[in-house]
Amino acid sequence: MTRKANYRVLIVDDEPAVLEILSTLLAEPGREVSLARSAADMEGYFAEPPPDVVLLDWKLSDGDGMEMLPQLKVRWPAAQIILMTGQEATPKVIVEAIKRGAFHFQTKPFSGADLKQLINTACALRREENVAEEMLPVKSVLGEIIPWPVAHSLKMKEVLRLTARVAPNDICILITGESGTGKEVIANLVHALSLQAKGPLVKINCAALPRELIESELFGSVKGAYTGSVASRKGLLAEASGGTLFLDEIAEMPLGTQAKLLRVLQCKEFRPVGGTVNTQANCRIIAATNRDVLPAIKDAHLRADLYYRIGAITLHLAPLRERPEDILPLAELFIRRSAAQFKRPVTGLTSAAAEAIQHFPWPGNIRQLENEMQRAVLMCEHAQIGVSDLSVELPHSQELTNHSPLERAEKEVILAMLRECAGNKRETARKLGIARPTLYKKLADYGIEIPKSNGDEAATLIEEA
Repeated sequence: MTRKANYRVLIVDDEPAVLEILSTLLAEPGREVSLARSAADMEGYFAEPPPDVVLLDWKLSDGDGMEMLPQLKVRWPAAQIILMTGQEATPKVIVEAIKRGAFHFQTKPFSGADLKQLINTACALRREENVAEEMLPVKSVLGEIIPWPVAHSLKMKEVLRLTARVAPNDICILITGESGTGKEVIANLVHALSLQAKGPLVKINCAALPRELIESELFGSVKGAYTGSVASRKGLLAEASGGTLFLDEIAEMPLGTQAKLLRVLQCKEFRPVGGTVNTQANCRIIAATNRDVLPAIKDAHLRADLYYRIGAITLHLAPLRERPEDILPLAELFIRRSAAQFKRPVTGLTSAAAEAIQHFPWPGNIRQLENEMQRAVLMCEHAQIGVSDLSVELPHSQELTNHSPLERAEKEVILAMLRECAGNKRETARKLGIARPTLYKKLADYGIEIPKSNGDEAATLIEEA
């Protein structure tokens, strides 16, 4: 009995030597490798089960691989197509290939180890039974950063899908979004899914460094380059060699330094401060900014030419208020983390608190939500975090009609216990099993006012409430 292949790889190239080398390199148990020596040969596979991965040469004797990309994505929508070429790949060409449906743009020659890693990643991105399995590597890697699933909103799912597509390509990426939206998390994910994943991920916040020191931090310096420079030092570009350099808040970088960074991107080399010899730059650059790009260019915070170089692929993270579907999963994640970290017996949110946080605008985005859940875990006296345990200022104009059915039920329980205790709040809190400050907060939330004295007046007011 013949074992069914787990993955099908189709190699399309008009050079017999390339076909032989690639077929030998990629031959593994569970992987079926097929060969086509031309575009016409490739068409012979249209009637067969679709391949999972296609290695397609750009310039064939009877066709143009770049031109064929859209047709192949229509014919084999689930296939991950790697466009190969012996020419130097410019960012413009790489972006065009990705727009046309390529999973990766690979220049020749390439190492066998890199190609195997690329094929393994591409194989994991296949689709089965209408399930977007291209998200599997994202789930696997993201699980080490934030447990999956945390992206319920369509906006965030699209960001992750695009991240999975562009990460394996050696091209600059710009991540935009308000502060606290998770730009660094996405940068971590891009690096983890890239071919540089085994190399270092070096980070720098351009807004946190004095303007006079940022160039020596980036490019390094030689001894005596400036006052106090008693020894040569390696810069972050050199430290990131073979890996990724993440430039956070790039629009805060001085314009003169931006010009030098542009040269690094164009020429793949840099010169240490005070040095006379250029050094090869061998790292991928990911940048991020919390500014709106076009106003930042207009206001001379970001060079237009640098933006055009790094912004060919832009990943935009919407603020949390525009993707409320992500709020509750993230909050529950942060509660679990904080409860484990501080050894607190907190398991989640009450229904009222869950609804409240989903209607709060979270101006500080995910960072503010995480800090709020951490604080609530520390302050909460019960197994679940209630509205009274939250420090964020919820709208005071909320009427009962805007409360959830569970909140209305909670109000009725409190009213019933107040009646039973003749308006005595200390006794009411004791019988409800909650702290008095918690009861006072709930009375305020539900608009229940009780006179300080007990008796008929209080009971009458409770009845009216």
